[in-house]
Amino acid sequence: MKVSLLLPLIIGTLTMLSGCNDSDSNASVPEANPSDNNEQLVQLGPRPYFLVNDMDDGELKSKLQACESIPAVSTNFSIAHRGAPLQFPEHTRESYVAAAKMGAGIIECDVAFTKDRQLVCRHAQNDLHTTTNIVAVPELNAKCTKPFVPANPGAGTKAEAECRTSDITLAEFKSLRGKMDAFDENATTPQEYLGGTADWRTNLYATEGSLLSHRESIELIKKLGLKFTPELKTPVVDMPFEGDYTQEDYARQMINEYIAAGVKPEDVWPQSFLLDDVVFWVNQMPEFGRQAVFLDEKSNDPDNVSMAYMESLAQKGVSILAPALWKMLTLNGHQEIVPSEYAFNAKAAGLDLIGWSLERSGPLAEGGAWYYQTVNDAINNDGDIYTVIDVLAREIGVIGIFSDWPATTTYYANCMGLK
Repeated sequence: MKVSLLLPLIIGTLTMLSGCNDSDSNASVPEANPSDNNEQLVQLGPRPYFLVNDMDDGELKSKLQACESIPAVSTNFSIAHRGAPLQFPEHTRESYVAAAKMGAGIIECDVAFTKDRQLVCRHAQNDLHTTTNIVAVPELNAKCTKPFVPANPGAGTKAEAECRTSDITLAEFKSLRGKMDAFDENATTPQEYLGGTADWRTNLYATEGSLLSHRESIELIKKLGLKFTPELKTPVVDMPFEGDYTQEDYARQMINEYIAAGVKPEDVWPQSFLLDDVVFWVNQMPEFGRQAVFLDEKSNDPDNVSMAYMESLAQKGVSILAPALWKMLTLNGHQEIVPSEYAFNAKAAGLDLIGWSLERSGPLAEGGAWYYQTVNDAINNDGDIYTVIDVLAREIGVIGIFSDWPATTTYYANCMGLK
């Protein structure tokens, strides 16, 4: 290995190790101003250099290698998807602090509600059985929509559970421990059910998993000097919840918690997969609606790829569209990754674009799976992730990219001078 590559690997590894204690749930976090986040030096660790080294030879690889000695700073182009869940339990204090250390300028809290209608950070309203230890807490497991049922090898049935944030109170939620998002379908005990972590992730940092309310996430991210992208999760319960808690109440409550915390609207990008939520913010809470993000994972059918569709979103007040990565990419006749018709039309309609999510598919040696489904035939090594980022950033002009390991995107943004 070249000395120029080896040195950043060693330095990155040592600096990440030196900061490990800061991700402890009791670690103090210094106050910082969100407007100053680009001045904070960050610790990228070895992964970006590993990925660059794994790239196919070419102009992009040479450019990224030339940036190895550049000190990295935080950038809004690097958006932390659930924190840093490639290796840390998602939506935990530890995961958010790790993402901040890797230069994410914006951190996501997926927002769900509890039985007592308090807002918490969880990717889905019904994922507590896979992202926390709830099934191993008998008194709370009993409150689950579907308490843990062990696998029965003789009958050929798999283990099951479904535990929702709306099954328990905020105090009960806070008593849980976050873990890596996984489960063992063959488990015959609750403790076994907590396993199943993919072999390309790790449980090394899952010994601490401090869950956060939405308010606590705001306080933490403010102290880190970073910005916010809360996602209002689509409820799995019937709305209005318990007859009188409406979707609009839920959408308004999320924004009101930023107002109460004194957060400036320009530091918040509220998101939803429900267009009605985005339109509600645009019309009813316009200061925050200006940066509302409409999330899109629908198939690329003519109806939602066309210029007419993109213009209809703009007419409703949508200014930012966030599709899954694959929707913005396709292959040309030379099997090269290029922008898709979806991306061209969205940009032509005046919509800003954000992509999601890098580092969720595991090793890319055999293609990128769901997140890269339109370009899988052109992906055959981990370094191809930088080809994808480059097309998204340079040819499409996305304003940010979500990643499960923000250092990857931070490295590219610093190298290319993206803020």
